Amino acid sequence: MSRDFFKRSDVKRLLIRSTNWIGDAVMTTPAVRAIRRHFPGASISLLAKPWVAPVFANSPHVDEIIVYEANGRHRGAMGPIRLARDLRRRDFDAAILLQNAIEAALIAFLAGIPMRVGFDTDARRLLLTHPVRCTKAIKAIHQTGYYLKILEGVGIPPRGQILELSVGDTNRQRAKEILTEQGALPGRRVIGLNPSATFGPAKQWFPERFAVLGDRLSRTLDAAIVIFGGPADRDLGNHIAGMMQAPVVDLSGRTSLGEAMALIERCDAFVTNDSGLMHVAAAVNTPLVAVFGSTNSTTTSPFSSTSRIVRVPIECSPCMKPVCPLGHMNCMRQVSVEVVAEAVEGLL
Repeated sequence: MSRDFFKRSDVKRLLIRSTNWIGDAVMTTPAVRAIRRHFPGASISLLAKPWVAPVFANSPHVDEIIVYEANGRHRGAMGPIRLARDLRRRDFDAAILLQNAIEAALIAFLAGIPMRVGFDTDARRLLLTHPVRCTKAIKAIHQTGYYLKILEGVGIPPRGQILELSVGDTNRQRAKEILTEQGALPGRRVIGLNPSATFGPAKQWFPERFAVLGDRLSRTLDAAIVIFGGPADRDLGNHIAGMMQAPVVDLSGRTSLGEAMALIERCDAFVTNDSGLMHVAAAVNTPLVAVFGSTNSTTTSPFSSTSRIVRVPIECSPCMKPVCPLGHMNCMRQVSVEVVAEAVEGLL
């Protein structure tokens, strides 16, 4: 493979295929920045699922977001074919696939995009014009660097691993309004709690401990406590709020992702499981404490100088299982409220 494959003069219209999860998308922001700096004159479009698109809505490195309407026009067996036809009309010169599934390569292939770059995972080498070998060493590094390795494979230099997330003035104004509506007093510290996480319960610290932690931080830091979460987390947020003695603002399932990003930016500290919102907090430079158990704190830790990881190393962790195979989640059970609270208080 020629390492000068991506000559600026060859690429006028470029497609980036985003990853499908919020946290992964945030960790691709250094790669998106590097692509823009390598092609300053190109028109760059980014293809993303609807729930991920807000991550890039205010990005200065993307000219257009194309929504993969997985539950609409592009749903079902024929959906990817319809999407490929939609992309073909845009006459892209090249596609960089940050999403690793074979579907991403198949859609780019069917769209007739002449230059297609991505890792050679998921048996998709034949669908890519420039497959980049994904080695064991690459899989072992932090995911911000992992995505940059795709670009290095075709001669695009990395431009640092710092995360970048543009929240936008509209979301910032809305976040201010939400906190005012909920009675969070101006000038008072705001502590965010994020008790949810996708990929199963093994990633989630215990709700009752989040409740005890919220009460403690409200008392010791004179802080307003805000609970975060998506639409599926309303019951969880309500459960934790109901266990707390201190006043609490439960926003789980009550904000858009853009609003949640702006609210996290306003937090003085954020306590979270390994999750998409953890990476949002890291990207907007909010001091955070992340509780890790079943997942790998080397590859998916918050990439931030103001973050602290709390975990208890035991023999079976990280197991990368969505549900604890032993049934007792000992890796999480050994993480005490005291340790997490001290980590937050130390940050502040």
